[in-house]
Amino acid sequence: MIELKVNGKPYQLDVAEDMPILWALRDVIKLTGTKFGCGAALCGACTIHLDGTPTRSCVTPVSYAQGKNITTIESIGETEVGQKLQNAWHELDVVQCGYCQSGQIMSAAALLSNNKSPSDEDIDNAMSGNVCRCGTYSRIREAIKQAAKA
Repeated sequence: MIELKVNGKPYQLDVAEDMPILWALRDVIKLTGTKFGCGAALCGACTIHLDGTPTRSCVTPVSYAQGKNITTIESIGETEVGQKLQNAWHELDVVQCGYCQSGQIMSAAALLSNNKSPSDEDIDNAMSGNVCRCGTYSRIREAIKQAAKA
C-alpha cells in the first residue's frame, strides 16, 4: 500500500511501488490536470511539486513521493503565487492549445515561490525543461514577470 498526500488530502493506493506518480494521479486518484507528454521527463507537461520542488511525474515512482507533499495544477490556484500566475496567464492570453500549460504554471510557481523578482535569465533557466509546441514562450515569460510584480 502506497500512502500519498496530494493537494493536502491523504490517499492510500494499492499500486506498484514503481508506478510513475503521473499514472497514480491520473488513473487512480482521477486528477487529470497533470498531462502526459513524452514519458521521458523531457517536455515538462507532467510537472508537479514534491515538497515545493518541480518534479517530472512521468518518471518519478510513487514510492519516492511517500512522506512528501504533492501539489498538482488542481490546487496551485489556492496559493497566492498560483493565483497571480493564473490571472497573468488569462490577462496576457498565454494559452494557445493549452496542453503544456499545467506544467508551465507549475514550473513558474516554483520559480516565483523562491525568487520574487526573477530576471529573464532566471525565468529561462527555470522554464527550460518545459516545451511549448505552440511557441508561446514570450507570453509565458511576460506572464511570469507580471505575476512577479502583482
